[in-house]
Amino acid sequence: MYHDVVIVGGGLGGLVSSIQLVNKGYKVLVIEKYSYPYNKVCGEYVSNEIRPFLESLGLNLVNLGAASINRFLLSAVNGKSIETKLEMGGFGLSRYTLDFELFKIAKSLGVEFAENTLVEDIQKINDVFFVETNQGETYEANVVIGAYGKRGKLDKTIFRQIPNQGKAYVGVKYHIKYDFPKDLIALHNFKGGYCGISAIEDDKYCLCYLSDRNNVKHSGGINEMEQEFMYQNPYLLDIFTNAEILFTRPLVINEINFVPKSAVHNNIMMVGDTAGLITPLAGNGMSIAMHAGVIATSLIDKFLKKEITREGMEKTYEKEWNKNFRNRLWRGRQLQKFFGSEFNSNLAVSMFSKMPFLLPPIIKGTHGEKVEGYD
Repeated sequence: MYHDVVIVGGGLGGLVSSIQLVNKGYKVLVIEKYSYPYNKVCGEYVSNEIRPFLESLGLNLVNLGAASINRFLLSAVNGKSIETKLEMGGFGLSRYTLDFELFKIAKSLGVEFAENTLVEDIQKINDVFFVETNQGETYEANVVIGAYGKRGKLDKTIFRQIPNQGKAYVGVKYHIKYDFPKDLIALHNFKGGYCGISAIEDDKYCLCYLSDRNNVKHSGGINEMEQEFMYQNPYLLDIFTNAEILFTRPLVINEINFVPKSAVHNNIMMVGDTAGLITPLAGNGMSIAMHAGVIATSLIDKFLKKEITREGMEKTYEKEWNKNFRNRLWRGRQLQKFFGSEFNSNLAVSMFSKMPFLLPPIIKGTHGEKVEGYD
């Protein structure tokens, strides 16, 4: 079965790419390992840099109940905190809702989907890709986009080397009911990690944290780790004591990797977390994923129209990806060194309290320009 473009992974980067491409008249297939709608580990705060683009696709964020967020609070392990205004701001919306709405838009436009399907291998022969799935299907395509998330078995299959970052992280997410300002996003430090809380739709809140995996090993489990390490921060103690947890069990993902990755591998165009993951404290992973999809599809369109070569498409994409995101991801990794440590987080909050003018430019450094769309 032939398609102009096959997209491996139906998260935000994959969905945005599919919508852009089908709008340009191409036959597009998205292969997704789950079925929509579904929850996933994610902080669920979206920078307003991507809002105009999403609304141009037909998303009515107000009707979807997205929370408007324009303030930021940072707390140290000892409970000392500082608050500042978010210059650009953002909105809170669950991945369950956001991904599902984009899926419905893509499907209505003619994007084909293979749900509950895993890609087992990708090979390129004579300028044609052959994508093999666990359902026994083989799809042919001129272009393949890799949008399969933070990590995947496919990386090993296509011999994509991901450097070892040394420290292993675990990510955990809950949806909760809690008495908390809807216009505020907070980042609370604890020993070995940090936890964010912000409003989403339906008077709910996303509580998502990143922890050194050794914390879990030391405590013997997620709940035990939360009590031993996270409860040291009085903000987190209050949340876990008084919040109503809406999930029967937390969503968990292991082996989160923040090291630099390749934007193109074996002629596969990588978007979203597959190309590079920004640290959660920077709070812009979803915007970056969608923005990368916009950039990639503009170049793919030119390639399929024979306006540029495959090599030109790939080199330009790598250049554009680096120009837009590499420095932001690097700054996120540097910021992470100040968090998840009792000494460093206490020092950082103390410093920002004395010199509050330093915090806004640091936050701005993890944000990009507003995305209006690419021709």
